[in-house]
Amino acid sequence: MESRINGHTRLYALIGSPVGHSGSPAMYNYSFAKLGIDAAYLAFDIPLEKTKDAIEAFRTLNAGGFNITMPNKTATAQLVDRLSPAAELVGACNTVVVEEDGSMTGHITDGTGFIRNLKEHGVEVKGQKLVLLGTGGAATAIAVQAALDGASEIAIFNRKDEFYANGEKTVEKIRKAVPSIAKVSIEDLDQTELLGQVIAESDILVNATRAGMSPLENVLPVPAEFLRKDLAVADVVYNPRETLLLKKAKEAGCRAAVGGIGMLLWQGAAAFELYTGQEMPVQEVMERFFS
Repeated sequence: MESRINGHTRLYALIGSPVGHSGSPAMYNYSFAKLGIDAAYLAFDIPLEKTKDAIEAFRTLNAGGFNITMPNKTATAQLVDRLSPAAELVGACNTVVVEEDGSMTGHITDGTGFIRNLKEHGVEVKGQKLVLLGTGGAATAIAVQAALDGASEIAIFNRKDEFYANGEKTVEKIRKAVPSIAKVSIEDLDQTELLGQVIAESDILVNATRAGMSPLENVLPVPAEFLRKDLAVADVVYNPRETLLLKKAKEAGCRAAVGGIGMLLWQGAAAFELYTGQEMPVQEVMERFFS
C-alpha cells in the first residue's frame, strides 16, 4: 500500500456507522493493486447526522467516489446531485460516483449484485415470477432491480408490521415506473395458504428477511413443503453461508439454492466498475476474501 500512495492517488471510501468490521477496504485495495489503478480505499465511521458534512468533504477533496452503508443510505440519496433510475426508485444509494465536473451521482448496486449472483448460478430473472419475502432495504433494491430487468411478476410478502407500508410504497413506485410488468403486489406473510399458492405458481423464491440469521438460525421463512424441484431459492443472508432455507431447498431438490455471500461480492464488483470502468478481479477476490 505505502509504495502505491503518491500525489496523484485517488481516494475512495466507505461511510456509515459502524464500519470497523467492513471487508470493503481490503477488497477494493486488493483490486486496485491487482489492476494497477492508482487509488486507495478507506473506511470512515460517520454517524447519520454527519452525512452531509462527509459528502461535502469528499466533494472538496475531489474523491473518486464512496460507498454508503447503514444508516446513511437514504440521507445520501437526498444530498447527491442525481440518482440512477434504480436508486431513485429505491430512495437510497450505496454507491456515489464523483463525476469529472465535481457533481455526484448516486447508485444502488444491491439489486444488481443480487441479480448477477442469481445469474452466476444459472438463474435468470427476465420473464420470471418472483416471490420476495421482506420489505427492508435489500428487499426493496431487489424488487426494483428485478422489475427493471424484466421480471414478469413480483409478489412481495411481509408481516403487517411497521415495515409493511414501505412495501406498499415500493409496489406503487414499480407500477408507475415499470408499466410493462404484468403484476406486482404485496400481501401479509401470515397468510400461509395464499403464500403457498403463489409460490406454487412462481419460478424464484427470495428470502430478504432476517430468518436464518443469528439469533434466528433455526427459523424457516416458509414451510419446507412449499419448496419443489423446479423452484429456484435464494437467500440474502450470508452468515451462516448455508441457511436453514438453503439446506431445505437442497433437500427438496430445488433447481438452485443461492446463498447471500455472492450478492455481497457482486454488489461490490458493480460499484468497482462504476468507479473505474474496469471489472473487479472477482475470482481472485472471492478466493482471497470470501472463501
